[in-house]
Amino acid sequence: MSKRIASIDIVRGLVMIIMALDHVRDLLHVSALTQSPTDLSTTTPALFFSRWITHLCAPTFVFLSGVSVYLASFAKDTAAQRRFLLTRGLWLIVLEFTLINFTLWFDVQFRILMLQVIAAIGVGFIVLSFLLKVSPKVIGILAAVILVSHNLLQFVPPSGSAALNVMRNLFFTPGPQVSGGFMFLVSYPLIPWIAIMLLGYSLGSLFRQQEGYRNKLLLGAGIGALMLFVVLRWTNVYGDPVPWSQQKDALFTVLSFVNVTKYPPSLLFTLLFIGITLLLLRFADKLPALVKRILSVYGSVPLFYYILHLLLIRLAVFIMVFAQGFKWNDLLFGPFQFGRPAAGSGIGLGGVLLVWLAIVALLYPVCKWYSRYKQLHPGKLWLRYV
Repeated sequence: MSKRIASIDIVRGLVMIIMALDHVRDLLHVSALTQSPTDLSTTTPALFFSRWITHLCAPTFVFLSGVSVYLASFAKDTAAQRRFLLTRGLWLIVLEFTLINFTLWFDVQFRILMLQVIAAIGVGFIVLSFLLKVSPKVIGILAAVILVSHNLLQFVPPSGSAALNVMRNLFFTPGPQVSGGFMFLVSYPLIPWIAIMLLGYSLGSLFRQQEGYRNKLLLGAGIGALMLFVVLRWTNVYGDPVPWSQQKDALFTVLSFVNVTKYPPSLLFTLLFIGITLLLLRFADKLPALVKRILSVYGSVPLFYYILHLLLIRLAVFIMVFAQGFKWNDLLFGPFQFGRPAAGSGIGLGGVLLVWLAIVALLYPVCKWYSRYKQLHPGKLWLRYV
């Protein structure tokens, strides 16, 4: 079994905590059903940053999944690693379209299935299972080509062919496919997200270097990515389908500059947030010991935490709407309803922050127990899947 690298668990734990803020706001905020927090014409700086900071989560999680696959490849033979990646990838896809989708929409009719980050990681694992004998350098070049070039699709209009548009949604651009009363929504198009995982895999060798040398490389790569982001973003020529512009004041102009596109992850989105991830990995060991221990607990059991935090947020939604005087018959379940009434429910951003912190705190002892249980029972293979 490969030795865990502390900085990976620390950074993964940090983004898992931040991720919960995104989901609490999505399901409980008073304007969640009617307002985009990154729409500069209607948002506030606090609401904007409550969403913007959570953009860090998915690319970091996907990137570190690729790093982890690389590191695990040294702990077992290729055939065993391939079998594990195939089965775990399939498991994540099934989990996404069953428990996770149900927890999100709470719709027993399953009128909407949404392809999100867990399924994208699952497909990425399956892809990597067939690339284990390919040089990480070649995989890195492939990832870079995809990440640099996939924004060219923004200049290509949708096809008149329904089949081609389905493939475009699945692999490159988000969008819904509707049939009767059923919707299949691709929120995480596969190709650019798999490219981020491949990038993580190609850079996995950094984490087998001596700490000092590794940190030097992480610092240089992180600064380089952020500098390239600034240069490309400033020119407004390529890298994101939405250009930045002068706004009503300096603060909102800055918000416009960093307001990059996640769906799908644009080149500038990837440069910005992977650049931040690399710097976090560089400085993770500089955090106070207590903070590192706490973050590592969450980061060591990411899927376990992910499932439980969704369940707790779903419970919080019910507590909120019933406390606000609504009855079960007032609740709407189905696409984009989240089990809330059509109007009149929700809490402000301050309340969202309190619920977020409470959920994270409640999960700490449970995650600590499960992390310890996994360490004490390395022979239980099923533990590797949760």
